[in-house]
Amino acid sequence: MTDATPVLSLVILCYRSEDFAAEFTAQALEMLQGYGIEDFELILVANYLEGSEDRTPGIVRELATSDPRICCLAEPKKGMMGWDLRAGLQSSRGRYIAIIDGDGQVPIDDVGRLFELIVTGEFDLVKTYRTTRADGWKRVLLSAAYNVIFRTLFPSLRARDINAKPKILSRAAYEKMDLSSDGWFIDAEIMIEALHHSMKIGEIPTEFRRLDRRSSFVSVGAIFEFLTNLLRFRFRELFR
Repeated sequence: MTDATPVLSLVILCYRSEDFAAEFTAQALEMLQGYGIEDFELILVANYLEGSEDRTPGIVRELATSDPRICCLAEPKKGMMGWDLRAGLQSSRGRYIAIIDGDGQVPIDDVGRLFELIVTGEFDLVKTYRTTRADGWKRVLLSAAYNVIFRTLFPSLRARDINAKPKILSRAAYEKMDLSSDGWFIDAEIMIEALHHSMKIGEIPTEFRRLDRRSSFVSVGAIFEFLTNLLRFRFRELFR
């Protein structure tokens, strides 16, 4: 990896992605080339649970040795998705920072489309919203209910589909944010921070594909986490 500041840092969350981390990384490199984005770094976050047999860290470390533009984060986990995402953000150096799940449920081309939007300078944060979903009616219903609750508690935020990725933030926007979530609430916290700092948000539609290669990590406990954190952050915003 060079010392020069890249234009784009692409943070890919690779937890338990041993079957498709290499394939998704290749797709990301091809996408960046297709959109003419030459000055970039890929940050592959493959933090793992100690004692697990997950081969993802080794695969990601090997990918990082093959290309100086690829950085590998593979440490024992001290949290869940939010902890991984914050680790990726903290290690990023780019003027713009993109975050995406590495499971292929959304098209990697969305990163290129969003990049073209944010470099116009009109927005501080750009993201997708899912117009078609193939992840089952239960997930669709839960997501719809969650977004209704979110908009009720934070009516000033003009954004749809709070948890949708990819998202891209400018460096200036990220440095204003005080992110602390270690779990699944991290996407909502990013949006709450954007609202708090009156950031301009742009959105584009995307599709959400069926996840066939592994089961979803979202559990009943994660849903409870979403709801309790929504109330906690709504209360916190009253005194900021």
